[in-house]
Amino acid sequence: MGAMAPASLNRKTRPPYWPEIPDNLFKWRSGVPVQPGEMTRVNKKEDIPFEEPVELDVGEVEVDDEHEPEAKPKANEEALAQAEADLARHREAMLRMQAEMDNLRKRVMRDLERSRKLSLERIMKDLLQVWDSLERGLGVDDESLTVDSLKEGQQLTLKMLEKVLADHDLEIIDPAGEPFDPAFHEAVTVLPSADVEENTVIEVLQKGFRLHDRLIRPAMVVVSGKA
Repeated sequence: MGAMAPASLNRKTRPPYWPEIPDNLFKWRSGVPVQPGEMTRVNKKEDIPFEEPVELDVGEVEVDDEHEPEAKPKANEEALAQAEADLARHREAMLRMQAEMDNLRKRVMRDLERSRKLSLERIMKDLLQVWDSLERGLGVDDESLTVDSLKEGQQLTLKMLEKVLADHDLEIIDPAGEPFDPAFHEAVTVLPSADVEENTVIEVLQKGFRLHDRLIRPAMVVVSGKA
Protein backbone atom coordinates (compact mmCIF):
# COMPACT_ATOMS: atom_id res chain seq x y z
CA MET A 1 0.00 0.00 0.00
CA GLY A 2 1.10 3.52 -0.58
CA ALA A 3 1.80 6.13 2.03
CA MET A 4 -1.06 7.28 4.16
CA ALA A 5 -2.47 10.72 3.47
CA PRO A 6 -2.72 13.36 6.17
CA ALA A 7 -5.82 13.23 8.32
CA SER A 8 -7.09 16.45 6.80
CA LEU A 9 -7.02 14.99 3.29
CA ASN A 10 -7.53 11.28 3.82
CA ARG A 11 -11.34 11.18 3.68
CA LYS A 12 -13.52 8.51 2.18
CA THR A 13 -16.05 11.05 1.04
CA ARG A 14 -15.43 14.49 -0.41
CA PRO A 15 -18.01 17.14 -1.21
CA PRO A 16 -18.70 17.49 -4.93
CA TYR A 17 -17.92 21.21 -4.91
CA TRP A 18 -14.19 20.97 -4.18
CA PRO A 19 -12.10 23.05 -6.65
CA GLU A 20 -9.27 21.70 -8.77
CA ILE A 21 -6.10 20.97 -6.82
CA PRO A 22 -2.95 22.84 -7.96
CA ASP A 23 0.09 20.96 -9.35
CA ASN A 24 2.12 21.37 -6.20
CA LEU A 25 -0.38 19.40 -4.13
CA PHE A 26 -1.18 15.73 -3.99
CA LYS A 27 -4.57 14.39 -4.76
CA TRP A 28 -5.34 11.23 -2.95
CA ARG A 29 -7.64 8.86 -4.70
CA SER A 30 -8.21 5.40 -3.28
CA GLY A 31 -5.05 5.79 -1.25
CA VAL A 32 -2.78 6.24 -4.31
CA PRO A 33 -0.79 9.49 -4.59
CA VAL A 34 -0.94 11.41 -7.84
CA GLN A 35 2.21 12.97 -9.17
CA PRO A 36 2.53 16.71 -9.60
CA GLY A 37 1.49 18.03 -12.97
CA GLU A 38 -1.44 15.65 -13.26
CA MET A 39 -4.59 17.76 -13.08
CA THR A 40 -7.63 15.91 -11.86
CA ARG A 41 -11.02 17.30 -10.85
CA VAL A 42 -12.33 16.07 -7.59
CA ASN A 43 -15.93 16.58 -8.46
CA LYS A 44 -16.16 13.50 -10.61
CA LYS A 45 -18.99 11.38 -9.41
CA GLU A 46 -17.03 8.12 -9.59
CA ASP A 47 -14.16 9.59 -7.50
CA ILE A 48 -16.30 10.79 -4.61
CA PRO A 49 -18.03 7.95 -2.87
CA PHE A 50 -20.68 9.08 -0.43
CA GLU A 51 -23.74 7.63 1.02
CA GLU A 52 -26.97 8.22 -0.74
CA PRO A 53 -29.51 10.28 1.20
CA VAL A 54 -31.94 8.17 3.12
CA GLU A 55 -35.58 8.93 2.78
CA LEU A 56 -37.45 8.56 6.04
CA ASP A 57 -40.92 7.20 6.00
CA VAL A 58 -42.71 9.36 8.52
CA GLY A 59 -46.07 8.09 7.51
CA GLU A 60 -49.14 10.12 7.00
CA VAL A 61 -49.90 12.78 9.63
CA GLU A 62 -53.55 13.14 10.34
CA VAL A 63 -54.70 16.76 10.67
CA ASP A 64 -57.76 17.34 12.77
CA ASP A 65 -59.60 19.71 10.49
CA GLU A 66 -62.64 19.45 12.66
CA HIS A 67 -61.24 21.07 15.84
CA GLU A 68 -58.14 23.05 14.95
CA PRO A 69 -59.70 25.84 12.82
CA GLU A 70 -62.71 26.23 15.10
CA ALA A 71 -60.89 25.87 18.45
CA LYS A 72 -59.82 29.51 18.76
CA PRO A 73 -63.17 31.08 17.79
CA LYS A 74 -64.97 28.74 20.16
CA ALA A 75 -62.57 29.56 23.01
CA ASN A 76 -62.97 33.28 22.31
CA GLU A 77 -66.74 32.98 22.41
CA GLU A 78 -66.61 31.18 25.74
CA ALA A 79 -64.22 33.78 27.20
CA LEU A 80 -66.46 36.60 25.96
CA ALA A 81 -69.54 34.97 27.47
CA GLN A 82 -67.73 34.51 30.79
CA ALA A 83 -66.57 38.15 30.79
CA GLU A 84 -70.11 39.38 30.08
CA ALA A 85 -71.46 37.23 32.92
CA ASP A 86 -68.83 38.60 35.32
CA LEU A 87 -69.61 42.16 34.22
CA ALA A 88 -73.32 41.66 34.83
CA ARG A 89 -72.64 40.15 38.25
CA HIS A 90 -70.34 42.99 39.31
CA ARG A 91 -72.78 45.60 38.00
CA GLU A 92 -75.60 44.04 40.01
CA ALA A 93 -73.42 44.00 43.13
CA MET A 94 -72.49 47.65 42.61
CA LEU A 95 -76.13 48.69 42.20
CA ARG A 96 -77.08 46.74 45.30
CA MET A 97 -74.28 48.40 47.31
CA GLN A 98 -75.31 51.83 46.02
CA ALA A 99 -78.90 51.20 47.09
CA GLU A 100 -77.75 50.05 50.53
CA MET A 101 -75.61 53.16 50.98
CA ASP A 102 -78.51 55.38 49.95
CA ASN A 103 -80.81 53.63 52.43
CA LEU A 104 -78.17 53.98 55.15
CA ARG A 105 -77.79 57.70 54.47
CA LYS A 106 -81.56 58.20 54.69
CA ARG A 107 -81.72 56.16 57.88
CA VAL A 108 -78.95 58.24 59.48
CA MET A 109 -80.70 61.46 58.48
CA ARG A 110 -83.96 60.21 59.99
CA ASP A 111 -82.18 59.21 63.20
CA LEU A 112 -80.51 62.61 63.48
CA GLU A 113 -83.79 64.39 62.91
CA ARG A 114 -85.50 62.18 65.47
CA SER A 115 -82.72 62.84 68.01
CA ARG A 116 -82.98 66.58 67.44
CA LYS A 117 -86.73 66.49 67.94
CA LEU A 118 -86.40 64.41 71.10
CA SER A 119 -83.78 66.77 72.55
CA LEU A 120 -86.01 69.75 71.79
CA GLU A 121 -88.91 67.92 73.36
CA ARG A 122 -86.97 67.46 76.59
CA ILE A 123 -85.97 71.12 76.70
CA MET A 124 -89.50 72.31 75.98
CA LYS A 125 -90.88 69.99 78.64
CA ASP A 126 -88.50 71.40 81.26
CA LEU A 127 -89.17 75.00 80.19
CA LEU A 128 -92.87 74.48 80.79
CA GLN A 129 -92.17 74.59 84.52
CA VAL A 130 -90.79 78.11 84.14
CA TRP A 131 -93.81 79.02 82.05
CA ASP A 132 -96.18 77.79 84.73
CA SER A 133 -94.33 79.74 87.43
CA LEU A 134 -94.51 82.99 85.46
CA GLU A 135 -98.16 82.42 84.68
CA ARG A 136 -99.01 81.85 88.35
CA GLY A 137 -97.21 85.06 89.31
CA LEU A 138 -99.28 87.06 86.85
CA GLY A 139 -102.48 85.58 88.30
CA VAL A 140 -101.87 86.89 91.80
CA ASP A 141 -104.32 89.51 93.11
CA ASP A 142 -102.99 93.03 92.69
CA GLU A 143 -103.94 94.04 96.23
CA SER A 144 -101.70 91.37 97.74
CA LEU A 145 -98.70 92.20 95.55
CA THR A 146 -95.71 93.87 97.13
CA VAL A 147 -92.23 94.67 95.91
CA ASP A 148 -90.72 92.01 98.12
CA SER A 149 -93.16 89.35 96.93
CA LEU A 150 -92.42 90.24 93.29
CA LYS A 151 -88.67 89.97 93.89
CA GLU A 152 -89.09 86.68 95.67
CA GLY A 153 -91.20 85.30 92.82
CA GLN A 154 -88.67 86.42 90.23
CA GLN A 155 -85.81 84.86 92.17
CA LEU A 156 -87.62 81.54 92.40
CA THR A 157 -88.39 81.61 88.69
CA LEU A 158 -84.80 82.50 87.84
CA LYS A 159 -83.45 79.64 89.95
CA MET A 160 -85.85 77.28 88.23
CA LEU A 161 -84.66 78.49 84.82
CA GLU A 162 -81.01 78.12 85.83
CA LYS A 163 -81.68 74.53 86.87
CA VAL A 164 -83.33 73.74 83.55
CA LEU A 165 -80.38 75.21 81.66
CA ALA A 166 -77.86 73.34 83.80
CA ASP A 167 -79.72 70.06 83.24
CA HIS A 168 -79.14 70.52 79.52
CA ASP A 169 -75.42 71.29 79.93
CA LEU A 170 -75.73 75.05 79.50
CA GLU A 171 -73.08 76.77 81.61
CA ILE A 172 -73.38 80.37 82.78
CA ILE A 173 -70.23 82.51 82.49
CA ASP A 174 -70.04 85.04 85.35
CA PRO A 175 -66.36 86.14 85.54
CA ALA A 176 -66.56 88.88 88.20
CA GLY A 177 -63.16 89.24 89.92
CA GLU A 178 -61.45 86.85 87.49
CA PRO A 179 -58.61 87.64 85.06
CA PHE A 180 -59.81 88.82 81.68
CA ASP A 181 -59.97 86.00 79.09
CA PRO A 182 -60.59 87.17 75.50
CA ALA A 183 -61.74 83.65 74.59
CA PHE A 184 -64.85 83.97 76.78
CA HIS A 185 -65.05 87.65 77.71
CA GLU A 186 -65.76 90.76 75.70
CA ALA A 187 -64.33 93.97 77.19
CA VAL A 188 -66.70 96.89 76.86
CA THR A 189 -64.43 99.42 78.55
CA VAL A 190 -61.28 99.68 80.65
CA LEU A 191 -61.32 101.61 83.92
CA PRO A 192 -58.20 102.52 85.91
CA SER A 193 -58.27 100.89 89.35
CA ALA A 194 -55.77 100.79 92.20
CA ASP A 195 -57.76 98.24 94.22
CA VAL A 196 -57.33 95.27 91.85
CA GLU A 197 -54.63 94.00 89.56
CA GLU A 198 -54.45 95.17 85.99
CA ASN A 199 -56.50 93.27 83.40
CA THR A 200 -59.05 92.01 85.92
CA VAL A 201 -62.83 91.89 85.42
CA ILE A 202 -64.29 94.40 87.84
CA GLU A 203 -67.90 94.35 86.59
CA VAL A 204 -70.10 92.02 84.54
CA LEU A 205 -72.59 93.87 82.38
CA GLN A 206 -74.04 90.75 80.74
CA LYS A 207 -73.39 87.11 81.57
CA GLY A 208 -72.14 84.71 78.96
CA PHE A 209 -73.20 81.15 78.16
CA ARG A 210 -71.36 78.04 77.01
CA LEU A 211 -72.88 74.77 75.81
CA HIS A 212 -70.77 71.57 75.74
CA ASP A 213 -67.53 73.60 75.85
CA ARG A 214 -68.75 75.71 72.94
CA LEU A 215 -69.19 79.43 73.46
CA ILE A 216 -72.70 80.62 72.70
CA ARG A 217 -72.35 84.18 73.95
CA PRO A 218 -69.33 85.89 75.54
CA ALA A 219 -69.70 87.79 78.80
CA MET A 220 -69.68 91.57 78.41
CA VAL A 221 -67.37 92.94 81.13
CA VAL A 222 -65.49 95.98 82.39
CA VAL A 223 -61.75 95.46 82.77
CA SER A 224 -59.35 97.20 85.15
CA GLY A 225 -56.39 99.18 83.87
CA LYS A 226 -53.36 100.96 85.29
CA ALA A 227 -54.27 103.56 87.91
